[in-house]
Amino acid sequence: MPARDRYPHLPKAVEYAHIGWDFFILTLVVINLSLLLFDSLFLLGPINQGIANLAPGFHTFYDDVIHSRFITIDLVFVSFFIADVLLGWSIAIAERRYHRWFFYPFVHWYDVLGCIPLAGFRLLRILRVISLINRLHRLGLIDVTHWYIYQFVAKYYDILLEELSDRIALRLLGNVQQQIRASDSLTERVIERVIMPRKAQLIHEIAQRLESTIGKAYQHNRQSIMTAISDLVSRTLRESPEIQRLNRLPMGVQATSAMEASLSGVAQRLVDELLLGIHSDEFRQLVERTADSGFDTWLTVDEGSNRVTEQVLYDVLEMLKDQVRHQGWKDRYE
Repeated sequence: MPARDRYPHLPKAVEYAHIGWDFFILTLVVINLSLLLFDSLFLLGPINQGIANLAPGFHTFYDDVIHSRFITIDLVFVSFFIADVLLGWSIAIAERRYHRWFFYPFVHWYDVLGCIPLAGFRLLRILRVISLINRLHRLGLIDVTHWYIYQFVAKYYDILLEELSDRIALRLLGNVQQQIRASDSLTERVIERVIMPRKAQLIHEIAQRLESTIGKAYQHNRQSIMTAISDLVSRTLRESPEIQRLNRLPMGVQATSAMEASLSGVAQRLVDELLLGIHSDEFRQLVERTADSGFDTWLTVDEGSNRVTEQVLYDVLEMLKDQVRHQGWKDRYE
């Protein structure tokens, strides 16, 4: 359906007028089908003779007035049904109930076929009950979802639909697995048709992810990194033989402490500048050039990598098949 709902909101008076007309047509349907049933039984010899014995006056009246003109009487009912279809079609067009004006006879196919005065099609007229129940449900006068018959049909319809869709899905996944097994160049085609056309976007995404990851990690651990740098500089100076000799000289300890503080500060500022610089365009371009230079090497395919790729895809599909095999309706209804 398009933007307009299939069943637009109509005034209550209009809806009740629809219901009244539906009840009128439904009454005609019941009368017509009752006559069809009785006339069919009237044609049976034993029943015909039984009616003649029990009610000879009624038998004579029915045989002369109704049975002999039954086709004409049925055509009178058919004329009402045809008028109902044409009227309903006109109202549907006026209310813009469907996407196209000619959808009505396809949606209400049972009403259209029910107008055909043949035994097999006449029974379709009773399906008018479904249309009436649906209208009453939409108006809130009844709630079919609480009916046992509705819950029964909905349950087994849901089970049937799930089982059918599962069988179809398993067949499709099995066919895909066979195609993977039979293919000799799946990995090459994936790289050529899927990855390479998006090479620039992938490289750009890698650079952005790397920039974001390093930046967030540094912000959250900056104090620990600075402390580790200071400890590293201090330990390096303490273990240096030259610094140890310098400590023996007059004012050597003060000189060593000043050198340690200066080197720690320089190292910390260097790391700060380096990691803060990852947000610059120069760093992003550097990462993209590095990723670009290694991209083709990373995508190089040999027999081993091709086999691994196919096995991974095959196992993923097998996992999906296991998931599809699980009968979810048992969890809902048991």
